Amino acid sequence: MTDPFSGVSLSASARARLADGKKHLFTSDLSVNEFLLVRQAGFRPVGLVLGSSVYHVGIQTRRWGQNMELDKLSAAMYHARELAMTRMEAEADALGADGIVGVRLEIEFKDYGNNLAEFVAIGTAVVADHAPASGTWRNNKGLPFTSDLSGQDFWTLIQSGYAPLGLVMGTCVYHIAHRGTIAALSSLGANVEITQFTEALYDARELAMGRMQTEAETLAADGIVGVQLLSLPHRWGGHTTEFFAIGSAVRELREDHVIATPSLVLPLTDGGRW
Repeated sequence: MTDPFSGVSLSASARARLADGKKHLFTSDLSVNEFLLVRQAGFRPVGLVLGSSVYHVGIQTRRWGQNMELDKLSAAMYHARELAMTRMEAEADALGADGIVGVRLEIEFKDYGNNLAEFVAIGTAVVADHAPASGTWRNNKGLPFTSDLSGQDFWTLIQSGYAPLGLVMGTCVYHIAHRGTIAALSSLGANVEITQFTEALYDARELAMGRMQTEAETLAADGIVGVQLLSLPHRWGGHTTEFFAIGSAVRELREDHVIATPSLVLPLTDGGRW
């Protein structure tokens, strides 16, 4: 298999930080409870990994009275996130990690440039104590698995016989048509569905959801858990918004998905047990 990170270059400061972490200590943004549950699930944190991309989001013309996807902006938002995710995965690969847990994707529009946004992906790289029956925790693309599940949900997923494959997403930047004066006046003071708006929002969400599902299919996933469907207005005005779908694609590790409940053992003063 070819190296999936052959075209990704890490900065000198990132390489130095990762090398120092491998020699001395791990870093993690997991809470204490999450850290202990990830360890109990059989994974050892090896370092906090991140990827960043400052991206210029372009301008696209839109029609005042027409519902339409702004495909140029959709592509920009998707590509910028992919750059950040790939750089985060490259850092995890440099640590020899099997996966990344607790991934967060953040966007911040900058004040020092019009239409400039920083896309950041951050999470905790982990190494497994034992390999699964399939031989590797990495996905079918040779990448460390990624998941935005909490430490508690990650523990539950592993204990129930599933494994994360990758954080999958779909995006759609959509312009919602303005209503004309006559149409607006016709519904003034009345209870009535604005079908033009309903159809726009429905169509935009479906596009985002469909793209997320396509990503999961390329990973040969059995399903997607923890799906979030977000509406992100950013700086495009009231009639243009980004619909963003994100979730963790998972695969089955075994047919039995029952979580074994350990018996509670409490010491007694006489040395016996409950």
